[in-house]
Amino acid sequence: MRKLLLIIQNYQTQISTALLFLGAMIIVVYLSPREAKFKYEFQKAKPWQHENLLAPFDFAIQKSETEIAKEKRDLSEQKTLFLKFKEEAEALALSKYEGEFEPAWEQALKAGRFSFILEEGDTSFWHDNMLEAGKSTLITVFKKGVLQPLEDEPLAQSYGEVLLLRGQVTEQVEWAQFYSINEADHAVRERLKDRYPAAVSSFLAARVASSLRYNIVFDKETTEKYLENQLNNILATRGMVEEGELIIAKGNLVDQDRFNKLKSLQEVYEGSLSGDDSYFGLLSGQILLAGILFFALFAYLRQFERLVLEDISRLTFILLNILIMVLAAYFIGRFQEEYIFLVPFAILPMVMRSFFDIRLALFVHTVTILIIGFQVPNSFQFVFLQFIAGVFSVLLVNNLYKRRDLFITAGKITGVYAISYFSLAILQEGSIWEINYRVFSFFMVNGLLTLVSFPLIYFQERLFGLVSEISLLELSDTNNPLLRELAETAPGTFQHVLQVANLTENACLAIGGNALLARTGALYHDIGKMQSPMYFIENQSTGINPHDELSFEESAEIIIGHVSAGITMAKQHRLPDILIDFIRTHHGTSTVMYFYRQYIKDFPSDEKALDKFTYPGPKPFSKETAVLMMADTVEAASRSISNPDHDKIDQLVERLIDSQIQSGQFENAPITLREIRTVKKIFKKMLMNIYHVRIKYPD
Repeated sequence: MRKLLLIIQNYQTQISTALLFLGAMIIVVYLSPREAKFKYEFQKAKPWQHENLLAPFDFAIQKSETEIAKEKRDLSEQKTLFLKFKEEAEALALSKYEGEFEPAWEQALKAGRFSFILEEGDTSFWHDNMLEAGKSTLITVFKKGVLQPLEDEPLAQSYGEVLLLRGQVTEQVEWAQFYSINEADHAVRERLKDRYPAAVSSFLAARVASSLRYNIVFDKETTEKYLENQLNNILATRGMVEEGELIIAKGNLVDQDRFNKLKSLQEVYEGSLSGDDSYFGLLSGQILLAGILFFALFAYLRQFERLVLEDISRLTFILLNILIMVLAAYFIGRFQEEYIFLVPFAILPMVMRSFFDIRLALFVHTVTILIIGFQVPNSFQFVFLQFIAGVFSVLLVNNLYKRRDLFITAGKITGVYAISYFSLAILQEGSIWEINYRVFSFFMVNGLLTLVSFPLIYFQERLFGLVSEISLLELSDTNNPLLRELAETAPGTFQHVLQVANLTENACLAIGGNALLARTGALYHDIGKMQSPMYFIENQSTGINPHDELSFEESAEIIIGHVSAGITMAKQHRLPDILIDFIRTHHGTSTVMYFYRQYIKDFPSDEKALDKFTYPGPKPFSKETAVLMMADTVEAASRSISNPDHDKIDQLVERLIDSQIQSGQFENAPITLREIRTVKKIFKKMLMNIYHVRIKYPD
């Protein structure tokens, strides 16, 4: 047991790394759909590049979404209209007519409207005759039907057949066979005009017209239920393909009919999974695929980014971001296939680029979209679009820390998605009219969602203790409180770090290092000198050297102590560890040579003297910290050159950096001799510009 614990302790990082990769792989496999993948890729209007394809089993030919949508649209536009016959309307109308007839009749007689009736003296006959005439007219009108107008009259003309419900009986009718209220009124007047004198007909027409009402009304509830039933009964298939039937031969063009058959076979094939053998075979394939992709990421990190692989926090950050994208695709994909375009996968390389280099950002993005590509339909289309968008997202984003550039970047990514999708869709569909243009609105939303990258970077930066370019830019501002304090407390040192920052930044740009990180680290590398500023020559302006009052060991202790003092100050001000590394390594394990030589003159027999005058280290272990060490030494020494010229600067740079190489200061840093030669050239050029060295020309 003790031996096991010792092994775990000694290989803690390796075990943690393995567990992280294993956990990520398990989650990916768990989220993968348990359905087979169709092994053929095909495109409409393109030749079939595979062998002759025979139907492996009977299957129905599925209608496309466009076909089903058209059928639904046609049914909705030409739906059956249901009308309802209101039997009570006639009785109510007759009752009203009879109730209004008597008072109207008495009033008309008194007013002398029917003088000819009074002259004849047979008012009872005319009363009964006119009463019955009005009732029979109403009955005749209601027999044909008085139709209540629809709310949307023009729309009513687009209906298909019209059915009339009379109780439990349905009969097909014509739209025009019914009276409108105006037509019924006109029919009443025409009928009475031909049978009675004008005074009588107008009297009766007025009574009948006031009693008219609708007895044929629109049955909205039945109409909608019938349409809903029709829509639900639309068949999703049309025709069958029998087992062994040739679907398509090699070289044949994938026309619409063959495309529908292939698409139907693909859907049936991918949705079918039966038996334990099939399940475990599919699961094994998914485990192998996930394992290969995560191993590729592991191999890349081991080969090119070993420091990232050995940093559990940064490795967790990378794997967690991959899983976030996989989870987003999993949940969005459960709703509708097209919604996958709403997920801003381009955020991933943008976030990665804020903490790592472009190569790692793109590699992580590629691994992620390949993982998701096995889970979504149209894998080729998905991988192509997301890869192109990811590449452009890191190539087009230069200054993510500027708010204006954030919106410009969102627009650029939207444009890249739109152009890529349009070009691919034309190749696949063969016509611009067949393209699903709704997807472009998804791309717009996708582009806007990339704005989430800014707060996401800030959140993850705090969560994992990482440092983004945005934070480096903020820290490199010379108005930062710590740098302002340095400028006030040790102005000479402040000028020194500014020059060193310029040298370091330009050199890192030339050799492919992180220039912003190098510049920021250079600005803080000497903050420890604020503890005893007057003991450093760049801050001495009175001609008095306090080292004259100290022993050589005490002077060396103060000089060396500015490193540990700087680390303490940096931690107090919560500077990131990656910047503290610049403070810790900028002198490596070099020696305070001046005081050491003076001490040796007085105490030549002290064998341990070198330890008292040597910086504790560690040596630089990155390209940026190595360049800072060179720049710090060269800039400080260049101030002591009297009458600087080209040769003196050249010799100084060569001598100092070669000395550092010989003492092994860069043996832990991933920097090559070619890159060091480039750094030397940059330093020489910049120092000559600083000291305004001019080439002397002959008279």
